[in-house]
Amino acid sequence: MNLAQTINEKAKQYQDYTANNLSELVKIKSLSAKEGTVVKKLREMMAEAGFDEIKIDGLGNIIGRLRSGKKIIAIDGHIDTVDVGNIQNWTFDPFGGEINNGFVHGRGSTDQKGGVASAITAARILKEIGLPKDVTLYVTGTVIEEDCDGLCWKYIIEEDKIIPDCVVVTEPTNLNIYRGHRGRMEIEVSFYGRSAHGSAPERGINAIYMASKAALEIEKLNERLAFDEFLGKGSVAISEFVSGSPSLCAVADFAKIHLDRRLTWGENKELAVKEVEEIVRDMNAKVEVINYNEKAFTGKEYGMEKYYPTWKLEENHSVIETGKKVYKELFKTDAVVDKWTFSTNGVTINGIYGIPVIGFGPGNEVLAHAPDEKVPVEHLVKASAFYAMFVMSY
Repeated sequence: MNLAQTINEKAKQYQDYTANNLSELVKIKSLSAKEGTVVKKLREMMAEAGFDEIKIDGLGNIIGRLRSGKKIIAIDGHIDTVDVGNIQNWTFDPFGGEINNGFVHGRGSTDQKGGVASAITAARILKEIGLPKDVTLYVTGTVIEEDCDGLCWKYIIEEDKIIPDCVVVTEPTNLNIYRGHRGRMEIEVSFYGRSAHGSAPERGINAIYMASKAALEIEKLNERLAFDEFLGKGSVAISEFVSGSPSLCAVADFAKIHLDRRLTWGENKELAVKEVEEIVRDMNAKVEVINYNEKAFTGKEYGMEKYYPTWKLEENHSVIETGKKVYKELFKTDAVVDKWTFSTNGVTINGIYGIPVIGFGPGNEVLAHAPDEKVPVEHLVKASAFYAMFVMSY
């Protein structure tokens, strides 16, 4: 039996182990900065899988290590989730962790505790078959990703001083290989008017009118943003509009709009800010890129600017070529190579620090943040095999 066959067999052997582990993770609600309980559960799972070292860093990321060689590979999955939204839209308990009809059901099963469960199984397989001595494998269960993509890896790289040669990001890819995605940033534009009595609005300067004129121009801006053949078009959307005035019988002296800006290849923070500044150049307005600074469940305060750079690897990059080779050896067919629609920890790992990233994860991204989230057990098995084989082949 060759290596691919051995790994496939072990991944199938551990099918129930992986699914049950995921079920246990799904049962634990773990919103951003509130992941403490699920981290404790992951520590138990990593210990059972035979990791050589397990640590929880200052931000709350849990990091399991196998071996201590010079070649460093990490398999990353975030363990925080979004909330459930309107519970009436669910046909099952979001935190029930039900396993039936070939699926594990519940919030986080796809986005993205399924990737973490599969990575733990992969580590168990590697422990059994023998990881090469020149390799260090880290499996990271990372925190606060939903609130601030990549903050966890900023901490791992800058504070923990872990700098991998390659990172496998286990966000859902429907078992395809992903090599990039658009970046994003959050921009606030504040407008400052002058209040006056509502019976004589001509005496004041209405901040809502300023913001409304800007909003219409931002809608036009969205239509003319850059396009990349692989990543697609940049976009900008107003996601919040707030205003203030001394009373409801007064002209509004303040308004603010929040922009969700998606950045395609060739677009960056400076360009995006300049485009908005040009729109409001004749208004009393301020354009700002937001900073995130919150307290983790550990009590640690940590933050970063909410600018998440665009990234992509070329399809002939050695990391992607290795992934395609591994996929073919395991599953006897060619992998589909594509991109995520949404943003991942890759914005920091590759977008800021230039570390090669390959995406491969169980589940379909269309179920991310959606009601009735679930992941096929078959995907968990194949993902476990892929991660183990990739580490052996890289």
